[in-house]
Amino acid sequence: MSNTKEKILELVKQFYKENHLKKDYQTGDRITYAARVYDEEEMLNLVDSSLEFWLTSGRYCDKFEKDMANYLGIKMPVLLVNSGSSANLLAFMTLTAPELGERAIKRGDEVITVACGFPTTVTPIINYGAVPVFVDVTIPQYNIDVSMLEKALSAKTKAVMIAHTLGNPFDLKAVKEFCDKHNLWLIEDNCDALGSTYEINGEKKFTGTIGDIGTSSFYPPHHMTMGEGGAVYTRNPILYRIAKSMRDWGRDCICPSGVDNFCKHRFDGQYGELPKGYDHKYTYSHFGYNLKVTDMQAAVGVAQLKKFPTFVEKRKHNWARLRKNLECVSDKLILPEACPNSDPSWFGFLITCKDGVSRTELTKHLESKKIQTRNLFAGNLVKHPCFDDMRKNGEGYRVVGDLHVTDYIMNNTFWIGVYPGMTDQMLDDMADAIIEFVK
Repeated sequence: MSNTKEKILELVKQFYKENHLKKDYQTGDRITYAARVYDEEEMLNLVDSSLEFWLTSGRYCDKFEKDMANYLGIKMPVLLVNSGSSANLLAFMTLTAPELGERAIKRGDEVITVACGFPTTVTPIINYGAVPVFVDVTIPQYNIDVSMLEKALSAKTKAVMIAHTLGNPFDLKAVKEFCDKHNLWLIEDNCDALGSTYEINGEKKFTGTIGDIGTSSFYPPHHMTMGEGGAVYTRNPILYRIAKSMRDWGRDCICPSGVDNFCKHRFDGQYGELPKGYDHKYTYSHFGYNLKVTDMQAAVGVAQLKKFPTFVEKRKHNWARLRKNLECVSDKLILPEACPNSDPSWFGFLITCKDGVSRTELTKHLESKKIQTRNLFAGNLVKHPCFDDMRKNGEGYRVVGDLHVTDYIMNNTFWIGVYPGMTDQMLDDMADAIIEFVK
C-alpha cells in the first residue's frame, strides 16, 4: 500500500469518528423502522475500492459472492445484482430459458403467489406475460395459506413464487412437497428474510436455499446493505449458468470483466447460425440484461457480511423483547408468531388490530410520538392502480377464493422495526406507546 493511500484511509477512520458516530438514544428521539448499522470498516472498504477505480464488478464482488455462498452453505457463488427487484426479475427469467424444455415458463403459464406482499415479487411474472394466481394468507404468520395450493393448481401451473414475510419463513415443508408432487419450480423471495432458517427433513437450512432459486436485497433498510444491491442463488448448476448469462447481457461467454479468452476457445466455436469462429465474447445464448453491481457497492457488502451474524441475533432479541412487552395487550392486538420449524431473522414486528382498535388512529398516535410505522407493503396488490386495466378487463391474473384475510391485513395491520441498531430503551418506548393507546 502506498504512503498516500495509507494517509487517506487513516483520514477516513478519523472522518468516521468525527461525523458518523451516532449519539445515544434518549426517550423522545425519533425511532425509525430501519437504519443502516455500520462502522469505519464499510467506509474504509468503500474508499479503498474507489481509489482502485475499477468501478464495475471486481475483486470485492468476487469475494462477496464467495463469502455469502459460504454463509448460506451452498457450493456455487451467489450472483450479485443491482437490487432485490432485479434479483426477483433474474430468478424468474432464469426459469423461462429454452434449455429447460417442457419445464420452462412460457407466456400464459401460471405462477402461484400472494397479493399480500411487495409488488416486485409479482412484477416479473406479469411483465413476462405469465399469469399470477393469487391465494390468501394466514394470520398471525402472514404467509401463504398452504391449504389453498391444490385449489390454485391448473394444467398451466409452472411455479410458486412467494416471499418469507418480514423474515418469517412460509411453510416450506408443505410448499416444497406441493412443488415436488407437481413438478413445479419454487422461487423463494428471501429479500426480507436473510439469515432465517427452517428445519426440513431433519436438516436446518437457510431460507432461500431450499427452493430451486432464492433472492436477497441489500437496500439500506434490509438485513444488511451495500446501498443498492441484491443477490440470486441456487444449488442447481444449470440454473446458475442461465442466471449468470442473463445477468451479464445474455452472453454465452463466462469470461470475468476485463478478461479475454478465459476458456481458451474464444475463436473456435460454432453457435446458432453464426459463422464458425465468431468471437465467443460477443455470442448471446439468452435475452439478458446488465444487472451487475459496482465493486464499490460490493466493498460495503463485504464489511457488512462480517457483521451479519450479530445483526441476526440482535433482530431476534429485539423481536422477542417486543413480543414479551406487548403480551399484556394481546386481547386487543394480534401479535405475530413464527412458523413452526423455523428460526426467523425478523425484519419487522407485525401487529394486527382487533375489532375496536383503529389501525389509523394507533399509527397516527405512534407517529406523533416519533415512532415510524409501515403497512404490510401493498396490503392487497390487486386493489392497486397498477391492476386497474387488468381488473377492468378481467384478464392477466387469477384469484382463488376471496382473499378475505389479505383484505383484513390491508385494513388492520401495520409493523414497527426491530433493526439491530435499536436499543432496549427504544423497544420499551415503542411498546409503552402502543400499550398507552390500546389501554
